[in-house]
Amino acid sequence: MFNADSVHLHAGVFAREPQWLPRRRMLSTAIPRDVQSWLFDRDSLTRRVRARCPGCFGVRVLAQSLGRPMFNERRVLAMDDHELGVIRQVQLLCDNAPWVFARTVIPLSTLHGPGRRLARLGAKPLGEMLFANKTMRRFEVQVARILPAHDLFHAATFNLRGRPAEIWGRRSVFHLHDKPLLVSEVFLPRLLAGGALAAGQHIC
Repeated sequence: MFNADSVHLHAGVFAREPQWLPRRRMLSTAIPRDVQSWLFDRDSLTRRVRARCPGCFGVRVLAQSLGRPMFNERRVLAMDDHELGVIRQVQLLCDNAPWVFARTVIPLSTLHGPGRRLARLGAKPLGEMLFANKTMRRFEVQVARILPAHDLFHAATFNLRGRPAEIWGRRSVFHLHDKPLLVSEVFLPRLLAGGALAAGQHIC
């Protein structure tokens, strides 16, 4: 039976999620030049941020709990509507200033066997573990323009002093030991305004 209220409810939920598209469907001219190289770099983001930071690099864990992923996350991970996963949200910091917001969704089935360590990272960077794992496979990068109307925008910018008009992010499904997880990375204004590559890091 058609339920108009249900349709409007779901439309409202989807409107609060950004539209993630593969590079081939993005017009590169619509993406600000200062963020393009970050969006499409296939190397470890953690490694690149460490190299860019002229001071102390760190990871701040904002939240990690069992929860229901967003609709677009469930879809790309082929999860059932009521399936739960571990949702981890962190900031990559330079001198305690947020440069990157990262959100990871790990289906519970991925946490069986060798994947158990994914739930016990603490303040260790996930990227370093992923790129050091010989079983890691990374699938196509998707990109999104994230606006204040999106829930992800508020999660990424909630403690910034000045909120931008828009932010850009990328995401990829990774497989470890043939089991999936989704990593979304949002690039914040302090990162994009950073100076030249540093010669080295300070002792933290």
